[in-house]
Amino acid sequence: MDILTEDSLLIKNYISGDEKALEILIEKHNQRLSSFIYSKVNNRDITEDIFQDTFIKVIKTLRRGTYNEEGKFLPWVMRIAHNLIIDHFRKSSRMPMFEGSDTFDIFAHIGDEKLNIERQLIKEQIDSDLEILVDELPEDQKEVLIMRIYRDMSFKEIAENTGVSINTALGRMRYALINLRKIIEQNNIALTN
Repeated sequence: MDILTEDSLLIKNYISGDEKALEILIEKHNQRLSSFIYSKVNNRDITEDIFQDTFIKVIKTLRRGTYNEEGKFLPWVMRIAHNLIIDHFRKSSRMPMFEGSDTFDIFAHIGDEKLNIERQLIKEQIDSDLEILVDELPEDQKEVLIMRIYRDMSFKEIAENTGVSINTALGRMRYALINLRKIIEQNNIALTN
């Protein structure tokens, strides 16, 4: 019997009144869920509290009959625990701290795909804005900047490809950066993530 079918059967048995089925379910996922919670809160007592709160929510949902059985019991329980961890830090109105660090941010350790997608969209927008700005540069400066930044060419390679001295290539790059800064300042553009 595979794990998903086994979870489904245990849930079904618990809903039918078999309390032992819930005990087996909790014991079965205890280690994985406890490890997940502890990795976020770094405290045994808080881990136990959140673990218990998680299964209280699970029990209430199962008793109400609002649990959708899709063979995804463990991911569902982990999501409940994840939300309770966030609630814990909100209630305590502080972010968790580790020794030697006074700027620990739980959201750096809790994966949230939506945040990653948002960061990617911001990066794409910045890249797009930068492309427009680079197009405003004089042709010789734009050429050197593209070779250096986007093609990762050395100034020696740039000089050879453009038929100018290394000093001229360096100068063009310097003026390209100066002009980009001016355009950014004049138009009050923010290119930050």
